[in-house]
Amino acid sequence: MRIPQLHNSRQKKPKSPRRKSKIQMTPLSRWHPRLRQLTDWGIIAGSVMLCLLMLLVRVPGMELLGIGPNWPVIWVVAWSVKRSALAGALAGVVLGLLQDAMTSPDPTHALSLAVVGSLTGLLQKQRFIQEDFISIALIVFGMALWSETIFASQLILMGDRNPADVWTYFQKVALASAILSSLWAPVVYFPLNRWWEQLKIAQQ
Repeated sequence: MRIPQLHNSRQKKPKSPRRKSKIQMTPLSRWHPRLRQLTDWGIIAGSVMLCLLMLLVRVPGMELLGIGPNWPVIWVVAWSVKRSALAGALAGVVLGLLQDAMTSPDPTHALSLAVVGSLTGLLQKQRFIQEDFISIALIVFGMALWSETIFASQLILMGDRNPADVWTYFQKVALASAILSSLWAPVVYFPLNRWWEQLKIAQQ
């Protein structure tokens, strides 16, 4: 004998698909021009301050022979890689003076960073670069060596240090700084470059 199945009076309603809350961002092209400009200035100032503060931080695994990445060089390369030599040099001078204010103005970092910015700007004109990890890392590697060479030359020209001791220390510092800076360069370059590309498209 079959027992009739009892059906609930309430019919099961099909479950409505869960609504996923999506935060829709307004396209950058619809932003007010002043808002875009202020946001750009904020990103530039924030990234500069972050790179300068990173000079004071020693994170485990981010050092080689007691030397950390040269964050100002990385930022100047990221700024100058698609700009003129003059714009790169001006950015290098400003960032170098800020670094001098945090460390020591004698010798100055402004000269070395100005050379880095201008040389990177000249590379952009000759179209020697491509937007990939290897090319950016190689540029930062070479510019970090240039920066440390100019800084060591200033120490020797001051005349209060033994040139042999300066060059011995320079060889260790320059190579370690160049290697670490080239490895960490994409962390700074790619987010900034993506923002500046989107900003350029929005302005057009």
